[in-house]
Amino acid sequence: MAGLAMDGSNPDVSVLYDINGFAKDAPHWFDRVMEFTGEYGIVIGLAVLMVFAWWSARKRPDAPGAVAGLLWAPLAAGLALLVNIPIRDLVQRQRPFMEHQGLEVLVKGKTDFSFVSDHATLTMAVGVGLFCANRRFGLAGIALALLEGFCRVYMGVHYPTDVIGGFALGTAVALLFAPLAMMLLTPLVTRLA
Repeated sequence: MAGLAMDGSNPDVSVLYDINGFAKDAPHWFDRVMEFTGEYGIVIGLAVLMVFAWWSARKRPDAPGAVAGLLWAPLAAGLALLVNIPIRDLVQRQRPFMEHQGLEVLVKGKTDFSFVSDHATLTMAVGVGLFCANRRFGLAGIALALLEGFCRVYMGVHYPTDVIGGFALGTAVALLFAPLAMMLLTPLVTRLA
């Protein structure tokens, strides 16, 4: 897969340069905002969104099921990140800045493999998990996850396909394991309530 990325005619590389090109033209302060947003800000935003969703869910008549759904969202993210470990080791795709010259890299020191993006996986798993529990908060969570994907490419640390792979992995884990998770979490939340 990394060999494909080295071909200049590859759309993955073209989109990478197009999006990362915004970082070269942007003011320094905006790059710092994008760096913080892409590394920490979206994850913090999702945590705040989870708190608001919990606050709303605990008052509903179906509170145990809704709260169980909210508990599943971060658990799905954790499970998706665990699933990503062997994928990264199998694919072993280098970070784009290690293979391509002229990228504006906003976060230094990234030496691990690029595919699949952990940030994209985590944020989309939380967003989709939130969507399963509450559509309104879930749509906001998915929008934040999409912004996270843009930030990772903007910062020069991921190819677009790394992000798309993360979105797919996070979505798959959140949806495929949701029935089992709800079957286990709903009685637990009911007992605790």
